[in-house]
Amino acid sequence: MAGTATPNAPETNRAGLQKKDYAGSKSTLCIGCGHDLITARVIDACFDLGIQPEQFVKLSGIGCSSKTPAYFMSRSFSFNSVHGRMPSIATGTALANRTLKMIGVSGDGDTANIGMGQFVHIMRRNLDLVYVVENNGVYGLTKGQFSATADKGSKLKHGAVNPFHAIDLCALAVELGCGFVARLFAGNTKMMRQVLQAALAFEGLALLDIISPCVTFNNHAGSTKSFPYMKDNELALQDIGFVPAYDPHYEEMDHGDEREIKLGDGSHITIKALDKDYDPTSRTAALNLLAEYHESGKIATGLIYVNEKEPRFVDQINMCDQPLSTLPQSITRPGKEVLEEVMNEQA
Repeated sequence: MAGTATPNAPETNRAGLQKKDYAGSKSTLCIGCGHDLITARVIDACFDLGIQPEQFVKLSGIGCSSKTPAYFMSRSFSFNSVHGRMPSIATGTALANRTLKMIGVSGDGDTANIGMGQFVHIMRRNLDLVYVVENNGVYGLTKGQFSATADKGSKLKHGAVNPFHAIDLCALAVELGCGFVARLFAGNTKMMRQVLQAALAFEGLALLDIISPCVTFNNHAGSTKSFPYMKDNELALQDIGFVPAYDPHYEEMDHGDEREIKLGDGSHITIKALDKDYDPTSRTAALNLLAEYHESGKIATGLIYVNEKEPRFVDQINMCDQPLSTLPQSITRPGKEVLEEVMNEQA
């Protein structure tokens, strides 16, 4: 009968697409790798939001983590940069076409070691970018040496102990002005899905530092970034919900004791405190929380900091609304008389 849904037909989203339209190539990572859990949640989040794959850009650097964009959104634009240089490519993409949504996938070595200089400066800008760090504390492609995010005192499989203090990417991000900062655990799939949706809806730069255990080189006793350690020491700050701007039933919801944060596009993050009553809109509270948990050995996961008031990068530099990549040459390459006029103005 006309108009009758086919039994067991694949679900479609608001863009008329199925979950398979957001898939990529088959993963070549180790079986059980935390990175594959993140990939699955990225697919879920993009499907939930009805993102058009052709309006999406995937960026990465070098490392196990930087292979993962191949495993989702095969219809999207993609660029695999050199080691640690993904932020430069993201900045260029934002300048060329401000209408595209970007996700940059990096690792702890790609970001906190060779890419630290680039990480610091992209945190100072406010690009429309979801910056995902798949953080396992080791170099998985080169046999598991410590990275700069490995905790002091943690051990490698062969017994070597890390003598150096770890770099806290979330604390750096908050300090440098990033407007959306979260720490997540790849094993907490529900929280990942909700936070990824919120990060994709956020108008500005969102850093997601995701502890993603390496099952080959860093999942043993003595590691502080293993599945067993995280399961024993993760303290979720909130029960996080996400309500997209297009949900017509949102105003009818009974929020109870939940805190509500409205994003620039009209979407809402709902937060119910779990471990402690915590205000993620306070920069000072965010830095204090990260210091407190670092000293305790526990890992606080959830939304660490959010600031909706910071102007976006393209607005700070007065970018025109039309993407630069679509402007005609007559505008992007002004004639001699225009240049002379500019020079005379500066005289």
